[in-house]
Amino acid sequence: MRDLIVTQNITVDGVVEAGDWFDPGGGGQDLLDVLTEQAARADGFLTGRVTFEEMRGFWPLQQDDTTGVTAYLNQVHKYVVSTTLRDPGWEPTTILPDLDAVRRIKEEPGTDIVCTGSITLAHGLISAGLVDEYRLFVYPTVVGAGRRLFPDGVPQSLRLTDTRSFDGGITLSIYRRE
Repeated sequence: MRDLIVTQNITVDGVVEAGDWFDPGGGGQDLLDVLTEQAARADGFLTGRVTFEEMRGFWPLQQDDTTGVTAYLNQVHKYVVSTTLRDPGWEPTTILPDLDAVRRIKEEPGTDIVCTGSITLAHGLISAGLVDEYRLFVYPTVVGAGRRLFPDGVPQSLRLTDTRSFDGGITLSIYRRE
């Protein structure tokens, strides 16, 4: 069975909506190295339609990306949960109609499936008990309001398995669902 991993950039107070606080380069080369390591262990990238369309409009157009993100996203198998998307226009991509389809791809052979962003989808995955691991890149800021990672009324029992710190006060906390 493949692990489904939710990776989020998050503030100390749990907000996942990107704002002025989010600076992906703020963690330095060490942070980029960790992201590259994680990408190497994943052969699936899961997203919702809105995030997918935003990414499709940006990443395939990058010419001089030295981070490796463009190369990874162009080759990894992308899964998009959507009932309205008909032509993904960015291969290799499979459109999944619902969370039951996500459950089925977890049963297929392969390595990790990573969901980044897509907070509405992440809420659905969490509520359905489909998330095996959370990788939280915590930024040292408190914004006081915004959408949070964990939906109200869905308790989680988690076990901390690893932590790392990076430049700019960013930390990575990895939790497994128990």
